Amino acid sequence: MAILGPNGSGKSTLIGLLTRDIRPLAPQAGRPSPVLMLGRERIDLLEARSFLGVVSFSLQETYDLSIPVIDTVLSGYFGSIGLYRHQHQTHKMRSHAEELLVTMGISHLATRTMSTLSTGEARRAIIARALVHDPQVLVLDEPCAGLDPGSAYHVRHALSQLARAGRGIVLVTHHVDDIVPEIDRVVMLKDGRVLRDGPVSEMLSDELIGELFGVPARLEIRDGWRRMW
Repeated sequence: MAILGPNGSGKSTLIGLLTRDIRPLAPQAGRPSPVLMLGRERIDLLEARSFLGVVSFSLQETYDLSIPVIDTVLSGYFGSIGLYRHQHQTHKMRSHAEELLVTMGISHLATRTMSTLSTGEARRAIIARALVHDPQVLVLDEPCAGLDPGSAYHVRHALSQLARAGRGIVLVTHHVDDIVPEIDRVVMLKDGRVLRDGPVSEMLSDELIGELFGVPARLEIRDGWRRMW
């Protein structure tokens, strides 16, 4: 699914609620918590990691360091920034990390440090990090923010490949171009509320996109990919 909306609509707040970087309001008497995961108010961290993998631009900024790409991916097992001596890596972990680099098309960068990568290459390394626990759902916050056309192409096609392989994908974005062909549901956010929610074929129309962003809009579709004019 895609969560689509202009700046200030609440997309980043939604991501923060999922990761608990933002705490939800305390439930009122007789009402459940406003944020549930798998139908529960509390969930074990290891279970959460196997269910949800989150990729954010802020995490990528944290990794602008002299950390090898392969260590960046491996650190996803421990929830740390880089690796430390007390963290025990198994052969299975390393093999899986190497496989994920192949999947993301950056295996040739395994020994390079994150600070030497292009923004697009680093973005794919962070996506690989989020996949180490094989989460059922991958949540991506503005996956192509700050990328040039070539880098955006590689990131979008990597996400399309993951979706075709059966990975649940949630794209949080204000760019219609980010919505890969495999997306089948769009939730429109505006002013902190759900404006519309429905099948991609119904939501991505000139009229509704224009209403969401407050501008005249025209969508073009080629081979399942969309672009807004």
